Amino acid sequence: MADENLLATLEQNLRQQRQTRARFAGKLAELEAEAEKVRNEMNAIDLLAGQTEATIRSIMTSVLGATATFSKAAPPIPSDAAIEAALREDTARSQVAEASYSSNVSRAPLPEARADTEVQSDRFFDRTIPQATALLLRELGAPLHVNELYNRLLEGGFQFTGQHPTISIAVSLNRNRRFRKVAPGTFDLVIRDASSQAS
Repeated sequence: MADENLLATLEQNLRQQRQTRARFAGKLAELEAEAEKVRNEMNAIDLLAGQTEATIRSIMTSVLGATATFSKAAPPIPSDAAIEAALREDTARSQVAEASYSSNVSRAPLPEARADTEVQSDRFFDRTIPQATALLLRELGAPLHVNELYNRLLEGGFQFTGQHPTISIAVSLNRNRRFRKVAPGTFDLVIRDASSQAS
């Protein structure tokens, strides 16, 4: 009888220990996710700080009489290299593998990001970058470069607040698991890729 009581007590203790461990494992997973989020925010802040420093240097150079000019009419359009550098800073969260492209395939010239694009509707006015981009990519049925996404978002009334909107688009899509990068600065929907493989 004493052995049965001892066995029941030990089994109850074991259940409690397992439940406690499961609670701690859940808390640990939450803390790790929060730490990852903080790391990504720090990377974004570092990127913005670097861009701000570059803008300050550009302004100072033009003020001091150098030949460099600074346009206030439109934000400076970063190159693909700048976009790729921003994405490299943000790769900690991205788990989607890039599609491989043959080096001998000729690519169309990159679209130009136009700050003077006229607003044609307000369909993206109250949307986030991922929401608006998902709509565009679904409608088009093909990947788009961030410059073309920028133009189409402006046409739809999207309000950009940062100084480098194309980098904001690239970083935002790179962080979102609904999108995959298929070429430098070019994104597509992951779901479209999955559905095309199933068929």
